[in-house]
Amino acid sequence: MSSLVPIVVLTVVFFLIAVRRIGGINFRIWQVMLLGAGAVLAAGAITPQDALASINLDVMLFLFFMFVIGEALAASGYLYHLSYRLFARAESVKSLVLLILVGAGVLSALLMNDTLAVVGTPLMLYFARRHGISPKLLLLALAFAVTTGSTASPIGNPQNLLIALSDGIENPFVTFPLYLAVPTAISLLLAYAFLCRAFPGEFHAAPLVHRNEEICDPALAALARLSLVLLVLLIGVKVAAAVFIPDIEIRLTWIAVIAAIPVLAGSGRRFELVRRIDWPTLAFFAGLFVLMASVWQSGFFQPLIEGSSLDLAAVPVIAVVSVVVSQFVSNVPFVALSLPVLEHLGASTVGMMALAAGSTIAGNMLILGAASNVIIIQGAEKEGETLTFGEFARIGVPLTVAQTAVYVLFLSLLPV
Repeated sequence: MSSLVPIVVLTVVFFLIAVRRIGGINFRIWQVMLLGAGAVLAAGAITPQDALASINLDVMLFLFFMFVIGEALAASGYLYHLSYRLFARAESVKSLVLLILVGAGVLSALLMNDTLAVVGTPLMLYFARRHGISPKLLLLALAFAVTTGSTASPIGNPQNLLIALSDGIENPFVTFPLYLAVPTAISLLLAYAFLCRAFPGEFHAAPLVHRNEEICDPALAALARLSLVLLVLLIGVKVAAAVFIPDIEIRLTWIAVIAAIPVLAGSGRRFELVRRIDWPTLAFFAGLFVLMASVWQSGFFQPLIEGSSLDLAAVPVIAVVSVVVSQFVSNVPFVALSLPVLEHLGASTVGMMALAAGSTIAGNMLILGAASNVIIIQGAEKEGETLTFGEFARIGVPLTVAQTAVYVLFLSLLPV
């Protein structure tokens, strides 16, 4: 019976995140997740030692330092100044949304989807206020862009990185785009079509008037710009090292730490910036790691996967199971469990790419399907905006079904 406690708690967490309100009590996503983690700890479903060990410090530190850079970019005004140079060519809402999908999608493949979620959220809210566009439309565009775009890169998201580091993938920086770039491009266009259909009143013909925003803190802007340049250069070095010197490991956490040094060491506003970063999202991730660890320790899902009568090495099965199960146990632990199973079954490179695609686009279905979704929603709630569980699922569920079909069809046509 105690093994079912984490499953019951997970169900309650999903329910509370969906309704967000009971009686006169409003629930934030991070509060619900912390309550869930506290519940499994109190019930003895996971020990305090295992709970601490489950918290991925690399992820927590990466997010912390990326939040510092993102806050500096926004607080200095440089983020909005830069956005003018990038998005001034968007003359209508349609072109702006398409540019967001393509731009954020491509960048997420290089900078990791969580990075784009951190930096992009305040930018989406700025566009919404500046042009009178629904913030929900732009937040969804960002969420779908960073999730979908990250699929085609071994460093686009944490689960792809796990797959890229496994023994079954040779030269991942060639393999991932070779197998996944085309269906990813099609999937980004599908996201555009679904958003156009869901928000018909927002796509008016009135031209957008862009304004080059002034930088409000030049000193901080210079430091934030340096941090951004360092971030891009170091990721470029990481990509080059992975291709030419694979024995050298450059961890993303190190990149985030080094990139944040100019802001933390050079700005007199460092303590203000640290105080203003998105601490609730960090709390959410700590709770998520604990709750998901207790779910895996319960042993509830492992027999369902390993004892299935389905051909678990088949591309359609891998993709569909990845999409569905990732909604309940998060895509990173799901991939961590699936890799040894697929390697034991002798899954092909195409099968591994199906695992990458399914576990990644699972994030487009429901809010908890991707960490980047939570980062976006938590960042929006800081500014008084939000996306509800139902608003996300209304578009995300059919979009994910359509995108899954694209990836399955494309991968099934490739030689094993």
